[in-house]
Amino acid sequence: MIKVSILYPNDPGCSFDFDYYSNSHMPMVKQKMAGACSHFTIDKGLAGKAPASPPAYVAMGHLFFGSLDAFLFAFGPHAGAIAADIPNYTNVKPTVQISEVLVG
Repeated sequence: MIKVSILYPNDPGCSFDFDYYSNSHMPMVKQKMAGACSHFTIDKGLAGKAPASPPAYVAMGHLFFGSLDAFLFAFGPHAGAIAADIPNYTNVKPTVQISEVLVG
């Protein structure tokens, strides 16, 4: 299994609409993946490592796929539409990481 993580840095002046991200964007992404995406999770940053410090990331989204090939095949045709939706919930440029899930 692989996990595609989309990390949204908690930059000064950032905005993030969790309602839109949770109820519109991520379900739309999963639907466009036509069954290749088994599920998704969303992390909402609360704090950093020091007490009362801000989180490094305002949000993180995680999409789970059976294989890297399954992700690449499902994502490719929809990359433009998915990226075009980002301004509807944030002004932050995300970082993406693809990882192999070793324990599950």
